[in-house]
Amino acid sequence: MKLRIEKAIYGGDGLARIPPDAENSLAGKTVFVGSTLPGEVVEASIAENKRSYATGEVDAILEPSPERVIPACEYVPRCGGCQYQHANAAFQLHMKLDILKETLARAHVAVAGEIATLAGPAWGYRNRIRLHVMKAAGIALGYRQGGSHNLLPVTHCPIAAPLLERAIVSVTRLARETGLEGLCDEVEFFTNSEQDQLLVSLWPGAAKHQPPRVRERALEKFAERLHADLPELTGMGLFAESGMTYWGERSLTYTVSGRPYQASLGGFFQVNRFLLPDLLQLVVHDPDGRKRSGRTAWDLYSGAGLFAHALEFENVTAVESAGFSADDLKHNLAAKAHRVVRSSTLDFLRSQTRGPAQTKPDLIVVDPPRAGMGKEICTHLGTIAAPEIVSISCDPATLARDLQLLLQFGYSIQKIHLVDLFPQTFHMETVTFLKRN
Repeated sequence: MKLRIEKAIYGGDGLARIPPDAENSLAGKTVFVGSTLPGEVVEASIAENKRSYATGEVDAILEPSPERVIPACEYVPRCGGCQYQHANAAFQLHMKLDILKETLARAHVAVAGEIATLAGPAWGYRNRIRLHVMKAAGIALGYRQGGSHNLLPVTHCPIAAPLLERAIVSVTRLARETGLEGLCDEVEFFTNSEQDQLLVSLWPGAAKHQPPRVRERALEKFAERLHADLPELTGMGLFAESGMTYWGERSLTYTVSGRPYQASLGGFFQVNRFLLPDLLQLVVHDPDGRKRSGRTAWDLYSGAGLFAHALEFENVTAVESAGFSADDLKHNLAAKAHRVVRSSTLDFLRSQTRGPAQTKPDLIVVDPPRAGMGKEICTHLGTIAAPEIVSISCDPATLARDLQLLLQFGYSIQKIHLVDLFPQTFHMETVTFLKRN
């Protein structure tokens, strides 16, 4: 059927509506169609007809948007990793901004002034990629296909750093002779900003229970062959239920704005190698661009301490629960008079609101996972009532929910920045500055 795309929605699809007087079972329904842009008229086939909506697949673009471009990657649209390569970079950011504004408005979160945007190069930006080991037709590395559990073999990935693309080629070539398929089902590559260090993480499937010595020999054989091909390889880890077997170094040094960070196998670090310095500077400055300083700050969901290390406060409490990231955090803050708490954010906040009143921090920085913070954590933050909160979020829906909760505790939004850490995809990062009224 012929459809006009009204707008882009979070997740990568375009939204169209079937007229209520249409003479079929789809009358009045909303249809979500991938690989489309707002304003386009498309010919689409209905893929699934759900109770309240339908999904469609494009057969032809009848009236293309002037913002439409030819995808630069041959794997589009089969690969499920990139949803926006058919739009130019500027329009991708425009769609994300519209989605963010609508999501906040639907949650009744009022934003004074314009939402600022921050973008960088649209290609070669990822410092980390994770692929599946495919055994069907020779050994290959691949991504999930869009909307499917099927795998798509790839020989390159244009949004990845050049060193990671070289790693795909080398691992694919060496996989069969080194027995990679018997060692793991997934491979992750991680490089630093200079691309002179590379870590490789391997994850075995549930059926791969090799004796430790056999596993160690297989890992050593694979790592040494890969190192001969890629001298930048500094460390490799094989993760299993019994722990990690590793070759070489367990971490690399990632320098951001002149500050060195230890980033380990299995730890978390932001993925955009071009915008990391800008993101860091945005968080550690106030909305007017002045360097933050004060007596006490908390950095919750601290990861490796990207923000905690750069905050110029007398005392910073950095909270992280994940093992490898917590180890990195402790190392990265060792030279500072700061406190590292190995705990979940919820447990830490419970401890701070239980018993006698604690001294409130001057600033709280939160960088939760995609699920956001939720009601209990936001309630604790509202009770603690720090003068300022900086919230870093990677999901607009959970951001809107959390902001709605914090506003009820007397906070107001000073400024929101949309940071395009994930070009070519629907994902977005936001930095929100909140001030206690």
